[in-house]
Amino acid sequence: MTGPGFLDPRWQRLIGQIGQAALAGAPIGWRQLRVEYRAAGRHIEVDVQLTGPDGVPRPARPDPVVVQLLGTLRTAMYQPGRGTWLAAVLVFTPAGPPATEFVIDVEPRWRRVPPPVGFADELRFFPRDDRFVPEWLRARVTGTAQSADEYGMRQPRVYDGLAPDGRPLVNRPVLLAAERDRILDYLGNAPVVLAARSYDVDAFAPDREPAVPLNFRTDGVWVWPGSVVHYLREHNVPPDPDLVSHIRHRQFVVPEVDEPTRELAVAAIIGL
Repeated sequence: MTGPGFLDPRWQRLIGQIGQAALAGAPIGWRQLRVEYRAAGRHIEVDVQLTGPDGVPRPARPDPVVVQLLGTLRTAMYQPGRGTWLAAVLVFTPAGPPATEFVIDVEPRWRRVPPPVGFADELRFFPRDDRFVPEWLRARVTGTAQSADEYGMRQPRVYDGLAPDGRPLVNRPVLLAAERDRILDYLGNAPVVLAARSYDVDAFAPDREPAVPLNFRTDGVWVWPGSVVHYLREHNVPPDPDLVSHIRHRQFVVPEVDEPTRELAVAAIIGL
């Protein structure tokens, strides 16, 4: 495994938050927490393993706040032209700082290999200079005409990239005020399928108190994080244009979403 040799204090804080969230409710005397995250574009896989007082490691269902914070960490560690890591392993123990490993150029051992569009999105969301694109990644991108991931759920781009200083970039058509409100109603009234009680840092106002809801909603076709609603309401950031087109096609009416579809949305979020 390879990765950055220096951890910026911002990254260290995020790693600490990940550990705190993953250890919420852990038994007294726990010995080790191992968190593994793999991603390509919108495809995400998360494995959490907690070793209790008896010394036996057991798998645990990842909390949505852990999933979202790991995504935030991956975005924060993006290096313009170099890309960001594709997989990370974080190991926490009661004594000492966490051990961290990051995979940047080697293909992770996927639970399910992402579809080609996942790898194409990876290069679109986290652009790499040509010399930093491994041959295996080039090969995986073949067949990018596919438009939905293997779960049948689409997930939007929250923004379009990152500036050299780490701030998000947005290049999207501005929404008219009347339509903006209807889109906000649609996004905010769709059923929640995953939620946490805490909040994430606002990428457009990182100095403010965390205020971005750590939740996910779905309409049965798309599944989106609470940040999409927050950034539209607070910063007038239009959602992914493809999602906006979908909402217009639905005439701004949220459909009924049955339980099996909600479970599928959860699987699309956490990669189960």
